[in-house]
Amino acid sequence: MLRRKTNGREDADSVKPDRKKTSEDSGVPGVTVSQRSCWAVVSFWTKVLLFIIFIPAFLNYASLQREGQALSPTDAQLIDIGLGQKIHLFCKGYGRPVVVLDAPAGMSSDIWYHVQESLSLSTKVCTYDRVGLGFSRRTVQNETTGTEKVWGISTTGRMVDDLHRLVKAADIATPFILIGSELGTLNGRFYSHIHDTQVSDLVLIDPIPEDVFEEEKWKQFWYSHLVPSLQMMQFSAAAGLSRLLIILGMLKPLVQGDGVSEETIQLQKYLLCNPAHQSAAVDEHFFLNESASQVREISRYKPLSSKTSVHVITGESFDDQLPSDLNQVVAELQSKFLERSYPSANHIQIRGADRHMIYKNPSSVIKHLHKLVSQRQSNQQRQ
Repeated sequence: MLRRKTNGREDADSVKPDRKKTSEDSGVPGVTVSQRSCWAVVSFWTKVLLFIIFIPAFLNYASLQREGQALSPTDAQLIDIGLGQKIHLFCKGYGRPVVVLDAPAGMSSDIWYHVQESLSLSTKVCTYDRVGLGFSRRTVQNETTGTEKVWGISTTGRMVDDLHRLVKAADIATPFILIGSELGTLNGRFYSHIHDTQVSDLVLIDPIPEDVFEEEKWKQFWYSHLVPSLQMMQFSAAAGLSRLLIILGMLKPLVQGDGVSEETIQLQKYLLCNPAHQSAAVDEHFFLNESASQVREISRYKPLSSKTSVHVITGESFDDQLPSDLNQVVAELQSKFLERSYPSANHIQIRGADRHMIYKNPSSVIKHLHKLVSQRQSNQQRQ
């Protein structure tokens, strides 16, 4: 009997702790498990988000390092122009006069691919990447000294200083034919007015009127639409999204078509994915207003030499993708500025073309440039 009671008590005692545990398990520990489950889900999706954000950027950076070495043209030069700057110069062909090509805003020298290939059959043709674009080293502001401090970074005055030092360092024969498109026309005008003895002919393809930013419609379009879209391109390149868009076929190079080398196409893709190049493109567009102002002032201060002939090539519209009222604004201002600044210029209008003609419809431009080169060569032979 005693044993039975003792056993009963022991059994009862052994059951009670179990009941307590069950009570505890049904309370706080249940909430803890739920919290852990919630944090696990949050942690998982955080890792997924970080993967989406950082992995494309990391892979793009690694690819850029490899592609930069592989795509750097072996037959081009990286010219040291001082101030810690090096400019990528590519010359093709032989003969004189030398032709120097200056690209539109934010574009590298490969935009002249068709023009250079064709003109190099007749003479020596040189293209270059402005500082920060393509394979040219971007300038560091505190490296400037002396008069270079006068001109802000990514403005025409600074670009012209760079080009002048490039011409000297590369020993480019003068006088040469200077051809610019869009922003390149501002650079070409500034250079020709300052260094008039070095330029025999100035060719302006779709010139930007220096007063265009005084028009509110144009200013609104440029700084509220175009510049923000370029900033998005810069962000897309930095995040690695541009590379994904290229793989998906949603982002394509500008220079395409028959005869364009695979190397040139790959180079353009590389630059679309390169945030440093895209950053320089944004700066050139952002400071274009200041560049236009600099050209206006220098034109008043020092008129163009009568020994330099001016040729202007325009399309039927400035840009087919723009609204008609904006094209009308540019057309009117172009006409006024040409009449005021270069009344004796040889003006050629190409039907069905706009400012993209140098790579979309290059043959229409090339035939006029061939004619100009031929005329200069004939004059040299007579002399």
